[in-house]
Amino acid sequence: MRGRIGMIAAALIVAPVMAHAQSAPTRIASADPDRALILDALRVEIARDLGQPVKFIVNDMRTYRGWAFAMVAPRTPAGAEIDFSKTHYAEQQEQGVLDGDTIYALLRQEGGTWRVVTFVIGPTDVAWEGWSDEFGAPKALFAR
Repeated sequence: MRGRIGMIAAALIVAPVMAHAQSAPTRIASADPDRALILDALRVEIARDLGQPVKFIVNDMRTYRGWAFAMVAPRTPAGAEIDFSKTHYAEQQEQGVLDGDTIYALLRQEGGTWRVVTFVIGPTDVAWEGWSDEFGAPKALFAR
């Protein structure tokens, strides 16, 4: 009897802790299988947008309730920085309104597949601030 009561008490203590852990965004570690899937989906869109193959340096990536928010920097396959003067961002760069090369991307998991919802490269403002309202992504995903 005592063992069963102890197990029930432990379950009552652990359950809220587990529920709390699941109620917050999760930072995606390099070994997480979702990381490669998210980056692969994003790579297709960014390579198309920049007109060249890319790989990423991941600054931050998190998931929450079927959504992902990624902050990455694009690089050439050899690891060099992207030459934005050879992309459609050339004018923005020339005018000083391309604030670095960081990409902020929102992805959604649908049927087990990650799909890019939207992204922005080098914004001069907090571009993702309205993504919760615009796309229905949870606000907690963007909190630091």
